[in-house]
Formats: sequence, C-alpha cells, structure tokens
Amino acid sequence: MSAPRARRRAWAGALALVCLAALTGCGGAASATGGRPTVVIGAKQFTEQWIIGEMYQQALTEAGYDVELKNNIGSTEIIDGALTSGQIDLYPEYTGVILQVLAKDAHIPHSARDTYERAKAFQEKRGLTMLEPTPFQNKNAVAVKPAFAKKHGLKTVGDLKKAGHVRFAEYPDNISGALGYTELVKKYGLTDTKVRSLNIGLQYKALDHGDVEAADVFTTDPQLARGDYTLLKDDKGFYGFQNVAPVVHKDVLEEQGPKFAATLDRIDALLTEKAVQQLNRAVDTVRLTPAEVARKFLEANGLL
Repeated sequence: MSAPRARRRAWAGALALVCLAALTGCGGAASATGGRPTVVIGAKQFTEQWIIGEMYQQALTEAGYDVELKNNIGSTEIIDGALTSGQIDLYPEYTGVILQVLAKDAHIPHSARDTYERAKAFQEKRGLTMLEPTPFQNKNAVAVKPAFAKKHGLKTVGDLKKAGHVRFAEYPDNISGALGYTELVKKYGLTDTKVRSLNIGLQYKALDHGDVEAADVFTTDPQLARGDYTLLKDDKGFYGFQNVAPVVHKDVLEEQGPKFAATLDRIDALLTEKAVQQLNRAVDTVRLTPAEVARKFLEANGLL
C-alpha cells in the first residue's frame, strides 16, 4: 500500500469507526494484481446505487483491477464519512447533494455543469476528486395523482397550498436536512402539510390507496414511466441539479492508472435517464438482481 493511502487509512477517527460498524470487513488490503491495492467501492442503500456500484465493480474487474463492492452503506453523511476515513475509496454521488448536503451551500447553481464544477471544487479541497458526470439526473420531485392535480389545479409544488391539508410521504432519511421535507415546506410555505414517514418505494402504494396526497419521489423511479403520477414543477429550484459522478481519492487514481478512470467514464457516459429508469425497473419490477441487470447492460454495450 502506498504511503498516502496508508496514512489516510491510519487516520480513520473513532467516530467514523462507530458509525461504520455495520460495514464488516471494510477497507482495502494490498492486492497482488499488478502490485496495485484493492479498490473498495461504496454504494448507498437503494436500487439505482446498487446497479451503478455493480457496473463499476464488474467493468473494473473485467479491465484487470482488483475491486470490492460494499452496498447499503447508508445516508450521504455516513457514506461520505466512509470515504473520507478511508473505509471506501470511491462511490457514486449526486452533484447537487454534494453542494447542498455536504458543502452546505445555500446557493443553487443555474446549470448542471456549474453544479458539477462547484461540487468538484469542494471535493478537491478535501483530497478527493470527481470523474465526469452522467447524462442523467436523479432528482427528488413531488408526485401527486393526476386526478388530485386536476381537481385542485396543481402544476407547481407551491400550488399544494390550494389543496388545503396535504399528507406528504417522505422517506425517513430525508425528513430533515438540506433536501428534506422540513426545508421543502419552509421554501414553499406549505403550512398545512403533515409528513408521513415511509421507506423508499412505499410512497407509490400510499398515493394509490389515498393514504397520502403527495410524496417525495425520484425522477428515475420506474413507477413514473406508467404515467399514473403527476410531477409538480419545482419552480423555486429547491432540489437543484442531480447528475451522478464518482467521488474518488486522488491517490487512488494515481495508483490505479488512467485506464481506471477511463473505464468508469465509459460506463457513466451511457447512463441516460431512459436507460436508468429501465435498469431500475428491471430490479424493482422484473425482480432481477442488481448484479444481473448490471451484467446484461455492460455486455450489451461492449464493456464485458
């Protein structure tokens, strides 16, 4: 293991170790593959991240790298702690999340590229960097049933005030925080709204059954392709721009060589919104495993 990585791993704080206790076996050991250390890839705890993590692992393995994948690491703050403490070496993150959640930047950039550049500049100050972003964005959005939108004349998030009392489904990790329910209702003045905590994916059934009137969803959710839900326009730009880019330690890129980054860039360049929505559908609806879906996609695009 190189000196920079050895020092970085040695500096992992006690707090990070406590927070990451569930990550049994985390951390990269030296590999015999070309004398390069094993690269540990992290992923958050939802479908899209599992698929992208599998793509990174499978394509890099095919390219001759020794890699390990750690799924379900947790929220943005937890996975960022895993990265900065050296428990993982890279993970895919959303550009706006970096600015709004990690950098705590209250100013929302006016373009996706500006969001990426500012997110990258923030990471560069921490000894990290970012590879090129994906064409697709996965933004949070507010969804309602079409009949509810028509009844109350809803087109924007702010229009929810027209509907009177609104029950709002939000996943537990996003009730508070920069992109969470609490800040959303403040931004739009939604004073007659009550939150209901539901795990990711359950909000659609809640909408269908009338248990809630509005819900936080992701724009790449496969359920949205059916046309059974109306997305309200985020006219105040609360959710920002959310392309995905790998966040990685600079010394990892130096150790692994230019082909390492080039492999990840090839994958990310293929990830359009339509492609990702179908990939998510293959896991959530067709019930294939993320590993199967990733493999089929990489094979179809000549990466395996």
